[in-house]
Amino acid sequence: MIVLSVDLGHARTGLAISDKSGFLASSLCVIEEYNDERLVQKVADKIKENHAELVVVGLPKNMDGSEGESAIRARELAQKISDLSGVPYHMQDERGTTITAHAYLGAKEVYGKKRKKQVDAVAASIILQDYLDSRKG
Repeated sequence: MIVLSVDLGHARTGLAISDKSGFLASSLCVIEEYNDERLVQKVADKIKENHAELVVVGLPKNMDGSEGESAIRARELAQKISDLSGVPYHMQDERGTTITAHAYLGAKEVYGKKRKKQVDAVAASIILQDYLDSRKG
């Protein structure tokens, strides 16, 4: 089953995709879009283009586990993406993924504008790999 993940942002949204076996996640792209309706359409298009059967959306919980405005927005957009694409969704806790993505890119010596363009897609791949790993156990 091909799974596509989404790391929602206000300006940039990262996407990642699994292999057909659902074993390995890899970065797909970053969508630069401020308008939520256009963003939903672009994500739905990527789901269809890549034949994804499930979309995993990062849930930005606070460090204490509570949910704020960003989590509410993520849930609303996940439902809209699912409705438009016809693909079910799963919410995945994304706490710490952006920090991990920055650390990974730092270790790979990716800095400046190049890092800014990649960090969201790397974060999406971490969200997806966390989801895939949780299904194995």
